[in-house]
This record gives sequence, structure tokens and C-alpha cells, in this order.
Amino acid sequence: MDSNQSIAYISDIGAQGLQPLFIAGCAVTGVFLALSFAAERWLRHTGRLAKNMGMAEKALSGLSITFAIAGTCGLVLLSIFDTASYPRLHNGFLLLFIAGYVISAIFICAEYQRLGVHFRQHRILRTSFWMKLFFIIIEMILAAVFVGTGFTSHKSIAAVFEWIIALIFTFYVLTFFVDLLPAGRHHQKLTNLEPGHVDGMMRKRSANGFAVDGGRDGVGNGQRPDPPVAQNY
Repeated sequence: MDSNQSIAYISDIGAQGLQPLFIAGCAVTGVFLALSFAAERWLRHTGRLAKNMGMAEKALSGLSITFAIAGTCGLVLLSIFDTASYPRLHNGFLLLFIAGYVISAIFICAEYQRLGVHFRQHRILRTSFWMKLFFIIIEMILAAVFVGTGFTSHKSIAAVFEWIIALIFTFYVLTFFVDLLPAGRHHQKLTNLEPGHVDGMMRKRSANGFAVDGGRDGVGNGQRPDPPVAQNY
């Protein structure tokens, strides 16, 4: 921290006695965010989220995951190479972190825009799209101000914008909770079909003359219907 600086950077605090906690926090954040990307991709593949309809959506998803991994590497490495001992490396990894996640968000927005064309009934796609687009625009503006003030010796102002960038990034991480909500609802619908509920439905069908598997008068469950009784006229 410079002598003319009144507000500390996050990295200034992390470079001191809290560095082990700083590294652990960055690593946990990066790993869980990467896992959320992988979970979202898997849930789309299995159909529990809106599925990718073509190669373009899959390519955009792959690119978003790739740049998110790059951003995660930058986040972890900037915590290891602290600003006190490795200022140039730290700034380089900080740039990798911001650029990686911003570019990743751009590809996610492009993917969600294409998904929204096929799944107009899924309003949550539009909600997540606008939330991530907001993150992209705000983070790019804040990053430009942060870099500009940092390189013009306005360290305190740059430190304020660094804290704001970190806060906005926290909200960006929370948007993935919104993305995964439909998968939880889909699972809840399946678990609501308890055995007792299914048995009750079967009994109702049987009472109406339907067999357990949907047939009527025994037809459909492997049984032949009774032959008609001959009548004498």
C-alpha cells in the first residue's frame, strides 16, 4: 500500500497476514463457480434444463466454460502472487481474471439468446440473460475506470472501484443459482410422485374398469378378455 493511498486494495489486505485465507477463499470461489458451469452444462445435456438445439449453442457453452476456467486460474494465481512481492504478475493475473469472466459472460449471453428463440416460454432464460448482460456492461465500465485511475496514481480511487468490481462479481456468481432453479423444480415434480400417490391413481383407474397398466377389462396387462356368453333367443 502506497504512502499516499488512504484506501487499501483487496490484494493489499490479502498480501499481509491474511494471505492463506485470501488464497483459500479465491480457490473455493473459483472451484465452485467452475463446478456450477459444469453442472449447468450437464443438466442441459440430460434435459433437466432447456437443451441446446444445435452445435452453435454447444460451441458457445464450451467457449464460456473455457474462458471461465481461464478466469478461475487468474483468480487463484493473483492470490498466490501477491501485489507486494510480485506486482507485475499480480496485475497480469488480475487482468486475466476480469477478462476471462467478462468474455465468458458474453458467450453465455449469446447462448441464452439463441436458447430463448427456441424456448420462448422459459422466462428464466430472459431473466438470466439480462442479469448477465448487466454484469458485462457494468464490469467493463468499472474495469476501465479501475485501470485508468490505477495507472494515473489515483490509488485510493482505484481501490474503491476494485471493491465495487468484487461486489458486482459476487452478484454475477449468484445469477447461476437462478440458472439452476428449473432443474430443482423438475426434480421436485418427479419426487412428488410418491408410491402412495401412484397407487391411488391406479386404484381409481381400476375402479373405472381400467387395468393397472391402462387396459380395460384386463386387456393390456397380458390377459385375454372373456369370450361373450352365448344367448338363446
